[in-house]
Amino acid sequence: MSRRSQGLVGIWAEAQRQQQRRQEAEHRAQVQRQREQERQARAAERAMARMHRERQAAYRRQREADARRRTEELDARVAVLTGLLADGCRAPAFTAAALRRPERVEPFAPGALAEPVAMPDPARYQTPAGGRQFGIRRDRAQEEARARFERDWYAAQAAESRRQAQLAAYRRQYDQWAAGALEGIRRHNAGIEELTAGLRSGDPDAVVEYFCAALYSGAAWPEGFPRQVGAAYDSAARQLVLDWELPGFAIVPEARAVRYLPTADEERETARPAAQRRALYRDVLAQSILLVLRDLFAADTHGALDSVALNGFVDDVDPVTGRPAKIFLATVMAPRDAFAAYHLAQVSAVDCLTDGLRGRLSARPDQRAAVRPGRQPGDVGGGGAVVRHGDEGEPDLHEMDPIAFENLIAELFRAMGMQAVTTQRSGDGGVDVDALDPDPIRGGKIVVQVKRYRHTVPPTAVRDLYGTVQSEGANKGVLVTTSRFGPGAHTFANGKPLTLIAGPELVDLLGRFGLRGRLGPGARQAGPTAGGDRAAPEAADRAAGDSADGTAEHNVLGMNWSGDVALDVCALVCKGTTVLGDDHFVFFNNPRTPDGAVRMLPGFAPDRAAMQVRFEDLPADADRLVLVAAIDAEADPDADLAGFTDARIRLLDAAGTELGRLEVSDGRRGERALVLGSFRQRAGGDWDFVLGGKGYEGGLEALVQDFGIEVA
Repeated sequence: MSRRSQGLVGIWAEAQRQQQRRQEAEHRAQVQRQREQERQARAAERAMARMHRERQAAYRRQREADARRRTEELDARVAVLTGLLADGCRAPAFTAAALRRPERVEPFAPGALAEPVAMPDPARYQTPAGGRQFGIRRDRAQEEARARFERDWYAAQAAESRRQAQLAAYRRQYDQWAAGALEGIRRHNAGIEELTAGLRSGDPDAVVEYFCAALYSGAAWPEGFPRQVGAAYDSAARQLVLDWELPGFAIVPEARAVRYLPTADEERETARPAAQRRALYRDVLAQSILLVLRDLFAADTHGALDSVALNGFVDDVDPVTGRPAKIFLATVMAPRDAFAAYHLAQVSAVDCLTDGLRGRLSARPDQRAAVRPGRQPGDVGGGGAVVRHGDEGEPDLHEMDPIAFENLIAELFRAMGMQAVTTQRSGDGGVDVDALDPDPIRGGKIVVQVKRYRHTVPPTAVRDLYGTVQSEGANKGVLVTTSRFGPGAHTFANGKPLTLIAGPELVDLLGRFGLRGRLGPGARQAGPTAGGDRAAPEAADRAAGDSADGTAEHNVLGMNWSGDVALDVCALVCKGTTVLGDDHFVFFNNPRTPDGAVRMLPGFAPDRAAMQVRFEDLPADADRLVLVAAIDAEADPDADLAGFTDARIRLLDAAGTELGRLEVSDGRRGERALVLGSFRQRAGGDWDFVLGGKGYEGGLEALVQDFGIEVA
């Protein structure tokens, strides 16, 4: 009995030990699983933190790169200003020969019409010898083959006759066009010969016209420099007398550098010292005066000038009267012999002008401290001829006759070294000017359309031009306007063989190539100028792009994203990084700006949110439209932007046609508001999209505070 009891106790003890071992093993396994889960969680947290740091680092690098780029642009601008005279001296001198055009036109190129229609080959219609062919007797097969041959032969003959008729008609059209083009070139060259003869004889009109052309053709003048001149020629004294417009103080950048502050997440400009800016501006004025003198004397290959009396002025407000006035900041009378003694590329411009040539230069031009001008064009008596070019004497491009405007654009392309003619008034297929660039690499056929608009050119015009380029088989299409292009037009043209030339760029190009044109006051008035065969199509195009109440063309920004997160999409109309005011923050409680330029729309498939924008009607001091997205606190109070992925903005025209897509950054965990991107106004007035990406854990409230809105 005792021995048996011990055996049962041993079995029970062994069972207890096995159960204990199993429990310990399960505990160790559980502990191991828990440690593995903790390890994986820590690894995931480290990966998320690393990804967040990498995104932050990438964002910081991008902002730092933007700041460096802006600093480099400022440095480059200052380098252009300081090297104005030296660069201008390296430019070739203007001659009358530069105004001549070669007597050649685009050769006759019939294309496919030059290839005769291939006649059918009788051998292909012979039937194989021997036996039946698919159950048909041989003689019947031969008759059918002969009938097919005759039918194809007559069809080919008819096609060849049509080709020859079309080729002959096309040749007649080409001969007529080529004769007209050559006649125009010869008339132009005859006018140049007449001008040269007048220059040799000292005719005042010819002298003034020639030297004004020399000044306007100067390629050394940087962008933003004015080209307004009043001139007269004193034939008795062999002296040219000019008033030449100088750039304003704003030509010298106010900022010296731009740096990115990561703690405030903003770009901050470092101001250029006031004394340095004043000194640079004074030097630029002196360089401008000397460069005008250099261009005039270098162009005088016929000995028409013994001296030049030159006054430099700015169009500004008289600080005494408060009225617009010409304020003279420099004056000089330069004899030819004395001027020739200076090596301009190495002089100190201010010293050369004031000490060497005994000219006068304003001591404080930044404060519009005037000097007394010397001899002026109106003082020239007797046979003097006074001619003015620029803001007062140049034709207003808005008011030009449509045919004259097209001829001016053709003249511009010819001045740029291309062959260009205007098309016929009807049946031109949407082409106003045909141009040919002779460059063997980048050249080829160019079709040009011109639009004398005052409102933004609708994207439909750009799409029509692209269709014309394809149908005409051209290498490039160019759309020239007196107005500007909106984001829709630029988005559609991106990546296509299209060039868009807005009004300010057109005026600059005309000035660079010795032509005249200005955009007069009232450029924002409604509608294009009527007149000519082009008036009706232009009015129809504008009506298609403008809204029914006569306001400017609008774009619709449709926004969509993946995930089920509920968002509010808002817009801020800003100057820089500061919103213009609380009423220019468009959100659910303020669905539109006071002027109606920006307004919220209900989302329509496939978009989940939408915004209507009329860029033309934004306030004059607005240069940025910022789009943001924030968690809808009422619909999803605990959500963040981790579910905001695959986001995009669709750019639509007024008719709902998609013009392009703009990709935006995904949301990140913990953030409740995000800057999607901003439309920023360029110098020419157009708007470009810049990607955003900055997130805010504090949601919409923290975001709007960053843009200057006080939250109670």
